[in-house]
This record gives sequence, C-alpha cells and structure tokens, in this order.
Amino acid sequence: MDVRLLLISVLLGLSRAQLDGNECTKASAQSCGECIQAGEKCGWCTDEDFLKQGEQKSTRCDEIEALIKKGCSKASIEDPRGTVTVNKNQSLTDRTKDGVKLKPDQITQIQPQKLTLDLRSGEAQTFNLTFKRAEDYPIDLYYLMDLSYSMKDDLENVKNLGTDLMFEMQKITSDFRIGFGSFVEKTVMPYISTTPAKLLNPCTSDQNCTSPFSYKNVLSLTADGSQFNNLVSKQQISGNLDSPEGGFDAIMQVTVCANQIGWRNVTRLLVFSTDAGFHFAGDGKLGGIVLPNDGKCHLQENMYTMSHYYDYPSIAHLVQKLSENNIQTIFAVTEEFQPVYQVIKQTSFVSTSIGKSDSVTLLEIKYCMGKNAWTNCFYLCLQELKNLIPKSAVGTLSSDSGNVIKLIIDAYNSLSSEIILENSRLPEGVSISYISHCKNGVSEKGENGRKCSNISIGDQVTFEVAVTAKGCPSNGKSETIKIKPLGFTEEVEIVLNFICECECHEDGIPNSPACHFGNGTLECGACRCNEGRIGRVCECSKDEVRTEDLDANCRMDNGTDICSNNGDCVCGTCECKKRDNPEERYSGKFCECDNFNCDRSNNKLCGGHGRCECRKCICDANYKGSACDCSLDTSTCLASNKQICNGRGICECGVCKCTDSKFQGSTCEICPTCPGVCTEHKDCVQCRAFGTGDKKDTCEKECSYFSLIIKKKKEELPQPNDQPYINHCKERDANDCWFFFTYATKNDGTVEVHVAEELGQKRDDRKLLGGERGAGSAKDLETGIELGSP
Repeated sequence: MDVRLLLISVLLGLSRAQLDGNECTKASAQSCGECIQAGEKCGWCTDEDFLKQGEQKSTRCDEIEALIKKGCSKASIEDPRGTVTVNKNQSLTDRTKDGVKLKPDQITQIQPQKLTLDLRSGEAQTFNLTFKRAEDYPIDLYYLMDLSYSMKDDLENVKNLGTDLMFEMQKITSDFRIGFGSFVEKTVMPYISTTPAKLLNPCTSDQNCTSPFSYKNVLSLTADGSQFNNLVSKQQISGNLDSPEGGFDAIMQVTVCANQIGWRNVTRLLVFSTDAGFHFAGDGKLGGIVLPNDGKCHLQENMYTMSHYYDYPSIAHLVQKLSENNIQTIFAVTEEFQPVYQVIKQTSFVSTSIGKSDSVTLLEIKYCMGKNAWTNCFYLCLQELKNLIPKSAVGTLSSDSGNVIKLIIDAYNSLSSEIILENSRLPEGVSISYISHCKNGVSEKGENGRKCSNISIGDQVTFEVAVTAKGCPSNGKSETIKIKPLGFTEEVEIVLNFICECECHEDGIPNSPACHFGNGTLECGACRCNEGRIGRVCECSKDEVRTEDLDANCRMDNGTDICSNNGDCVCGTCECKKRDNPEERYSGKFCECDNFNCDRSNNKLCGGHGRCECRKCICDANYKGSACDCSLDTSTCLASNKQICNGRGICECGVCKCTDSKFQGSTCEICPTCPGVCTEHKDCVQCRAFGTGDKKDTCEKECSYFSLIIKKKKEELPQPNDQPYINHCKERDANDCWFFFTYATKNDGTVEVHVAEELGQKRDDRKLLGGERGAGSAKDLETGIELGSP
C-alpha cells in the first residue's frame, strides 16, 4: 500500500483503534460541527491548550463528563441545545360561549398552528398538540353511485335522497352541502360491448339504458337538496360486460377535481355506493391500456375523458390522493361485498408515498394476473394492502339502498369520533413519534399514539409529539413538515432548523498564523486545515508526506519502536492511538505515557485515591504510596484519650503500629498484663453479679458498659486461650470472701465479663505465689489460673 495513502488515512481518523469507544469518540470528529452531529451527548473542548502532546485533534470531541475529567473547563465546552418556539397559537374555538355562526376558516380545532424547532442531532424536541372537535362544523358530502344495470332499483330510492339527507344532516350541522356523481366502466373492450347498437343501449332491447360512460359529475356540491332530487331523478341506468366496475377511476376524479366538484376546506365525505367489486392498477392491460394513472383531473363538461388512455389507479395511489385532499370515504356496499371493503378500512392510515404506490401496483399484478376466480384474487390483494387504507367506514347497503340515510349518518358519527394524526413526508434523517392522551386518562404509544377514539363534540385530547434529527441535511437548509388530523383541512406547520455548526464557528480566524503559516482556519480552539493540508496544525501537505525522513523524530532512540508502538508518525510527530475505553489515553511526545498502567490497590487504579499520569500515580491530598493506598489521615489512630495510638505506637497509613510490646489493639490501648484491670472493674462486677459493694446504689448508672455472663463455678470461667485480651481476676468482697471473674475486650470493642457464683474462702495471702499484693501477676493455688493484680 502506498505510504502516503496510509498516512493520509491515519490523519483522516480512519485507523481501526478510532472505531472503538462511545459515539463521540467513534466519530473521529475533526471539527466542532462534526462533533455535535455525532450524538446528543457529544461536546467539543475549545481550550487551545487542552490536547496533551501526541493526542489527536478528535480527542477534543467526547461526552461532556469525559471532557471535564480530562481537564476541560465547562466554560470551554461547546454543547449547543435544541429549542421549540411557538409561532402561532390561536385558541381553540368554543362555540358554546358565544353561539355566533362562524365561517369555516374562522374555526380552530387544533393548537398550536405553527412552530419552529431547532434540532441538534440525536436530541428529541417535544411539544404538545391539542385537538378539540368543534360544534356545528360544516360538511360537504358527495354521493358517488354505480349506475350499472344491477343498481336499477337502488337508483329509484336515491332519487329522493337529497332532501331527506339534508333534513337529517341539519341535526348535526347547519352548514351542509350535497353533490352527486355516477360511474360505470371504461368505454373500451372487454369492459363494455363496442358494437354500435350496444354503445347506444348496452341493455337488452326491452330496457331503455343510457350509453356507457366512465365517470360523470352530475351535480357539484350544493346546499339545495331539491336540486339534488331533480337531477338524480333524471339519471338512467347503463350497463357493462364484466362484474367489477370502474369505481376507482371515478373516486380519483372526485378526489383531485376539487374546483369542479366544489370541495370547501371543511369536513369532506365521499359516499361510494355499489353492489360489485372494482378494477384496479394492471387491469387496464386487458383493454390495451398500459399508461399508469397520473392522478390528475381530466373532466371536460363534467365527464372523465381519459379513461381509455390511463389505467385504473392503484389502491395506494388512491389512498395518497384521498389523504392529500382530506376526504373521508364511506363505502356503502351490498352484503356480498362488505367483507372486501371491510378489509379496506380495518387498519388506520399509515403514511404512504409514490414509491409505495409503485410497489403496490406490482403486488396487485403479482397476485392477480393469471387468476381464474377474480373475486378470490381481489380479496387476496386487499389483504396484502390493508395497511395502506385511509380513514374510512363501511356500511351494508340493502339490496334497494333503502337504508342509505341511516348508513351515512352512522358512518359519519363513526368517522368523526376518531382523531388520527398524520404527517407529511419527513426529511432524510428526521424521525417523529407520538403519544396520545385521550379521554378517561388513556395514553398510547407507537402507531396507536397517533389516534384517539370515542371523541364527542367539545371533547379535548392532547398528543405529545417528539421530533428527532440524525445528523444534518446535505444542503444544511431548513425544512418544513406538516401534521394534520386525517379528514380535516386544518394542519400544523413545523419549520425545522438544523444545528450543524457550533457558535464558535462564527469566530473562526481564516488563514491563521497558528495553523502553520496560515494553512488553516483557527476555529473552536483547533485548526481546520485548508484543502490539501493535514496534521494537527496543518503542518504537512498531502503531496509531500515522506516517512523516511520523519520516522527518526518519532523514536525515543534508535532501539525503540516508532511512537512506542502506541501511535502513528505523522509529519514527524506522534499521534497516539485511541483505546477501547475512551477514558484510557496514550500521551507523550513518543506516546510513551498512558493513564491506565499504574499500580492498583483493592482492584482500583491508584487505589481510587489518585490519578495515573505517565504510568505513575499522582496521589490525592492525604494519600501516598505507589498505589495511593496509604492514608495520611490519623483520625483512625486516635485513642480514647485523644492521643495518637495511645502514645504507645505510630500511625502508618491510618493503622496503629504499637511500639510498646505490652500494648495491643487498633489504638494500642489494650494491655493484658498491666496491673489495675481487675481492681478498676471489681466494684461494678460485684454490684451487678451479687448486688453488693460500694457501687450497689449507682450500679445501673455506672456499670452498664459490659455484658455479664454468670457461671456456677470458677472452673467454668473462660481459659486464657479461649479468646484474646482476657484478664483473669480474683477479688475480695465486703465479707472478705474471694469472688472470681474474667474481663475481656472483644475485637469489635465490646466488653464481656464472666463471673462465678461460687465464692471462695476468706483471703489467705500464704496461698499466693510469686509476689505480694499489688506486685503484678500471680497464680492461684486452688485453680492454677494466672491472676491479674487485686
């Protein structure tokens, strides 16, 4: 491999070691802007003196706490945060307060209406959207009817629909408009007969039918119900050859021809009435039609004129257009086909795109080409596509459409009681999540976080929305997304600004002398090299890197490895490798130092009481030793008399070392052979064991410092080897009789006294061997036990 390419790759931070660590160190950021895009927790140290000798520029980028531990002051750390700004926050409409009739554009059902988000990579910005269903909200309803021959009896019942439906809908809203359209099929073979006679009358000779057509807009939306009745009563049935109808062509034109249909920015309902299935994308090939549906309006004199030119739309394409135009669909179908349309509406809307439309078209063809039974094929396709269907309802139409008004009212109530949020296409790297807070304290996350059900007029629900960006868009420009409730024209506009650079970027000094004679911009404490320059201070040119002349500068002496085998030689300077653990670092002119190979104590580096610098512990105050495991604190050596080690030892590393061999214990206060122990405590032992003696009246107050254990005979008392620091005592009571006890201080500092109930004979000094009273240690002739001084 070319040596220059190898060195350049190292300079660009592509060495394998740099792929380890947290997301900040993994990024090998060469500038503050690159660093803050690596993750939410990443910060950049702008202190020019922060880097130690041998450390790479990317060491400036790390998690905030790690930078502080490395010695970067908090004031020198760039860590910009995102913000949420509400630009338009018009209050929700409350019709119950004033009762004034408002125009549609004066009604507000979602709040706020516009926000600006400043997004830092990896950091979610959260805000709340509140929706309140307004009373007396205007409704536009378009009735799209199949006029193939099988719908003959249905047409008769629909002729009076206008005034009847107008009467019922006025119970819901005072502003209601209705329109009517009809469809049959594409006017080419094999969907219809193209013989001249059949083109004039596609029905049998005894039936008077109108010429076949694809889609006709009979009546644009109007508030005049009688006009609806009048025009619909003049309609005639037509006919076609196959069972599926061209309803999807008609739905597409009703959806996209807003001006011709007369849609307002209000609740838009499309009632689709049929007793048959439908053709969709790919079926046009049967008639030699291969051009995909373009999703545009092609009405001339209220007739769809391009049915012979464009294929049927795919389901996903239709879904997209219905959503874009805020149209809610009510499928009024006969019982035979209800399961098919029920599959369509089962799943709430999932955002779609043109790309999905294309894939769905292929799926439709894959399942349906070559099938013998059309209905089975059709059902299979819908099952695959059920997740792409928008907000809709399905109602069972009676055989003569006699129940159509009740069907429409029920479907409208069902649709209007459910709120589903959708968002426009998101920019690359941006994600969005929802949490719904619905009625009765119900909250949902995920896809269910987009919706609330059983919403009545006047009910208010809240959605918690979180927007997160990963990195920055390539152009670095602002983007705008929109969120709206499905089926409603109101929307929330959200402007996304991306934090791609640090504030210190604006203060950069181009061609700074600090960057090797002006070969870079001094920015945020580091050099950002000009094109073609590399190195920590841009000291080398990519075209002039030669290791042969520079390797010698990267060795401590001729017998050592380049950069101590802990780094790479770049432009005659060592750049040390990074460790898996970002807190572990190599440093030094030759990368000969590190902060992790120091002595340990209790399995802790420098005993947890110091820092490791160049493989040597620098201890904290009050600690010393190669592993900082020796405490200089003497408080643990203080005896009860406040003397260090009772004045009979020295305190080393917080532990007493007794210099007087007679004394023992953690503070050199225990002396098993010292006189006076028995005499000092005999009065307390006597009063507690026998209720006699000088302290019998103050016993409870003065003598509760030890635990007392009664033994029947003196032979049952503990022996010298039973426990450490035990004193055997023989003392005389008020009656001049001997009583026996042992006095012992345990390891935890508690005192334990054993007393024999049995008393000895009166004192006889002749039974003492080895000394007079007060002369120290002696042996009892009766027991042979070594006694403390009486």
